[in-house]
Amino acid sequence: MTTPVPVTGEEEFLGYALPPGTYLAPALRHARFSNTVGLWAAGVVVVALILVGVSLMVTQKAPRYMCPPECGAPPMGTPVTGLPRFTAPDGSFSVSYPAPGSAYEVTTDARGITAKFTGGDTGYMQLFSQPAAGRSARDIADELLKKKFPDAKVAYEIPNAMVGYQPGYGEVADVWPQGTGNSYIRIRTVLLVSVKNDLALVAGAVGPYHAFGPDFGPGLPSGANLQLAQDMGKYVNSFTWNGDPAR
Repeated sequence: MTTPVPVTGEEEFLGYALPPGTYLAPALRHARFSNTVGLWAAGVVVVALILVGVSLMVTQKAPRYMCPPECGAPPMGTPVTGLPRFTAPDGSFSVSYPAPGSAYEVTTDARGITAKFTGGDTGYMQLFSQPAAGRSARDIADELLKKKFPDAKVAYEIPNAMVGYQPGYGEVADVWPQGTGNSYIRIRTVLLVSVKNDLALVAGAVGPYHAFGPDFGPGLPSGANLQLAQDMGKYVNSFTWNGDPAR
């Protein structure tokens, strides 16, 4: 065995003696980028699936409807009544009317309501009933108009007229009574009638003609041309015959 001789001024390293020849060194293994990303993505997917599963477990399933016939129904609340209501003594019909303190002076009788409009252009509104006696809504409207205003001229018929959501007949007419100083004023009347159970329910409004336009009226195009007509609709719709379902 030969003893290695130290070299002065240089660091000594111990080595291993190998026989002469050709040698192969094993390649060093490095972590692949694709494998690292794949493992990370797999972990994210697993966590996401777990969260989705937990969400599905705790979330209540929405009911499914087969429409038709199970088309569901709109949300309905308790009806709110903000107006007083008149009911006929015999219970044949009922109708809402202006509340105390509003711009009306209200009187009642066995047939219905008469409301004097004290604001703006003034006028009158009547909500009443009368026996139909086999007559149509149009016949009743024509008779009432001739009785009240025999010289009235019909301006137009109201399309799709309804009273209490019951199809009927309506018309708008004008009359020119003589005023003071040999002058004439134009009075407009709106009349709607519907018949059910041989009982006619009538809504009428009378007042000075006032043309609707950009500076007066509901804003939308309308041929009513009567200020009182703007407030008349809710009372016309409130009519009910005996036996009608609550609205």
